[in-house]
This record gives sequence, structure tokens and C-alpha cells, in this order.
Amino acid sequence: MSTIEHDQLLLKGLAENDKKSIETIYRQNYSMIQSFVLNNNGSADDARDIFQEAMVVLYEKAKLSSFLLSCQLKTYLYSICRRLWLKRLQQMSKFSTQVENLEETVAVEEEIEEHEKVNNDFILMEHAMNKIGEPCKSLLDAYYLQKKNMLEIAGEFGYTNADNAKTQKYKCLVRLKKLFFAQYKNA
Repeated sequence: MSTIEHDQLLLKGLAENDKKSIETIYRQNYSMIQSFVLNNNGSADDARDIFQEAMVVLYEKAKLSSFLLSCQLKTYLYSICRRLWLKRLQQMSKFSTQVENLEETVAVEEEIEEHEKVNNDFILMEHAMNKIGEPCKSLLDAYYLQKKNMLEIAGEFGYTNADNAKTQKYKCLVRLKKLFFAQYKNA
């Protein structure tokens, strides 16, 4: 399942008050938000408050049929929390500057851009994986995602030994790289 599909399922679950979806969103995103708040003059309590407020915003958005998530869920949540925290800092007068000038103090734009770049790279890799075909897709999945060793892969895919499986994995990886970088140049 792609990251986008996974995020869409989580949003649907959130809109339906599914406890498992809500817990997954917390588990996958809270530590990032806590680090952000702690690194920018906040406390653990502040981080909990900001994250909770962001979850309410996300819940309200998820309930709207017109809402379309155009980035990763973690990027969207990070953006909400960042805005809420900057607003809170301004209200607490921890900084006497305007919100526009807080960009220099709380440097997160580069982090968001980096998240977006990594997200786009993952999407390109997912497209390349979908184009590579079988058995390469399954073989690479078995090795890199399921963490199977070459002996297990040889047995599962019908290769005579682990060395033949390793050779096939290498050929598949070369094909995947070609597909990925061809897309990368065009993107």
C-alpha cells in the first residue's frame, strides 16, 4: 500500500472516530511535533496541547467531503502544528517580533521543503516499483521490505541457490534504478 493510500485510510478512520486510526496518527507523528515544540521554546505540555489542537483541525478537515490531502499526512500535521505554535508564541510574547520575522527564529521552511522532496522521491520510487514488473517487484519487496535472506528468496522464487537469487536481485535493482532516474530527470 502506498503512503498516500495509507494516509487516506487514516483520514477516513479519523473522520469515523476509528480508535486504531487515531492511535496510528499519534504514534507516527507525535514525536516529530514534540521535538519541534521543545526545540522552539516549548514544553512537553505545550507539545501535547498543540498536537491535540492540530488533531481537532485535522478531524474537522477529514469530515469534509471536499478535503483533498495534497501532501503526506505528516507534512500536513507538521504545517498545522507549526502555525499553531507560532501563533501561541506570539500570544505569549516570547518574541517581540512579528510572526513574519519568526521565520528566522523558527527555521522550519527548509525542513518542510526537505520533507516534500523526500515525499516526492518516495512517490517516484513507488511509480518505478510499479513499472518494474514481476518477479522483480516481488523479489525486491521480499529482500528490502520483508527482510528475507537470499536462501529464503531462492526457495520462494524457485532459484537453484542463494547466489542465483542474489544475481537476479542485482539485475532487478539495476532496472529499478534506471526507471527511477529516468522519472527523476523528467520530474
